[in-house]
Amino acid sequence: MSRSLYWKFVITFITGVGISLLASYMITSLFFQDEVAYYQEAEQATDYVVELLDMIEPNDLPRLLGLLESFGTEAIILDQEGQPYLPEMDTSFVTDAMLAEVQAQSNSDIIVFMPKRSKLVRYIGTELNFQNNRYSLFVKIDFSHQLAHSRRSTLNALLMVLVLGSSFIILVSRYFVSGIRLITHAAEQLATGDFTVRLKTERQDEVGRLMRSFNDLAQSLANMDEVREAFVSNVSHEIQSPLTSIKGYTKALQDGIISPEDQADYLAIIYQEADRLSRLSDNLLRMASLDSDKHPYQPERYRLDEQIRRVVLATELLWKEKQIEIELDLTEEYLVADQDLMEQVWLNLLINAIKYNRPNGSVHISTYLEEHQLVIRVNDTGIGIPKQSLPYLFDRFYKVDPSRTQSNTGNGLGLSIVKKIVLLHGGSIDVVSEENVGTTFFVRMPKEQKKKA
Repeated sequence: MSRSLYWKFVITFITGVGISLLASYMITSLFFQDEVAYYQEAEQATDYVVELLDMIEPNDLPRLLGLLESFGTEAIILDQEGQPYLPEMDTSFVTDAMLAEVQAQSNSDIIVFMPKRSKLVRYIGTELNFQNNRYSLFVKIDFSHQLAHSRRSTLNALLMVLVLGSSFIILVSRYFVSGIRLITHAAEQLATGDFTVRLKTERQDEVGRLMRSFNDLAQSLANMDEVREAFVSNVSHEIQSPLTSIKGYTKALQDGIISPEDQADYLAIIYQEADRLSRLSDNLLRMASLDSDKHPYQPERYRLDEQIRRVVLATELLWKEKQIEIELDLTEEYLVADQDLMEQVWLNLLINAIKYNRPNGSVHISTYLEEHQLVIRVNDTGIGIPKQSLPYLFDRFYKVDPSRTQSNTGNGLGLSIVKKIVLLHGGSIDVVSEENVGTTFFVRMPKEQKKKA
């Protein structure tokens, strides 16, 4: 229980309220106590009794006792020997010194005694003649009981406040902590891999925002889990397909069921599938490196148009084999970027433009300025991309319907790598395509800022 936030909150509040009430009671008793008010009342009561004794004749002694009793005071009558006039009278508060001082008065003066132990107690004494005998009358005025009662009432009121406040905070704490308990339980479910857990709330406070943030987190984890499963499935498929071909053709060669004139074709297929596995491994490693944000990034200023020309020359065998015409409309532009990474971008885009182009088609590459960006445009006259495939074109392992192409050597990672590299440099990439017309990629990179002289 001591580890529960709910009980920690409740106990802390009750302890704080209790200490505050106790401190308030002590401060009130010491500095703002009612004793001053009762002291004034004691002074006034003493004056009243003294005035009353002056007004009452000794023969009215029974009436005097009744008045004093109704007034709330304690009165006793002692004879000359110090014995009470009535046996039931309590004479404990009258000392011998007080009796002697009163009896020493010859003219029935009234004497007020103030004991040192309490400022709220007064003793009033006087001599009087009653039925031809001298008696000593003592009146006790005591407001200490009223003060004690007032303090008990104050303490009871404070205790009532503590009880009501504690009850209220217990209920309120349950309301606040209930949301945290729900989040804790949901987090435990999330830790077990249940990404479907969601929290329902209409609260607009911090706990409500925390619950909605938890739902966003759960949704993100669910999406990541789906991506992970899709990634594992795609990688497994991409690896299994060439491995199956390699295993089948190798087994056929080992069993000797392949004629010598066909063995070269089988070996070529085995090499092609092995190369496909190698490229998949390279792409996976490159993608993992880019995702980790630890990929070597060495930006430098270089001529972009010269880099694109080098890529075109590097792919000469591919576009000459399909008799594709390459058109370059490049201006002298400088780019501050990682040359190796950006070369991978142009190489992937150009290879795709060649691979999915028609024989005797064309590829047009141009550069131009657009506001504060440098735009690189790669256009081909190929088979185009279906409209429904465009939103997913840069997703990992996504492939356009393979029945539309004669090549199935891609692994769906090339354009994902291209977009990752472009984003890494603060740029963007878009695509426009029409089936049987062609496809155009637009790569927008931050323009080099000229230094002021």
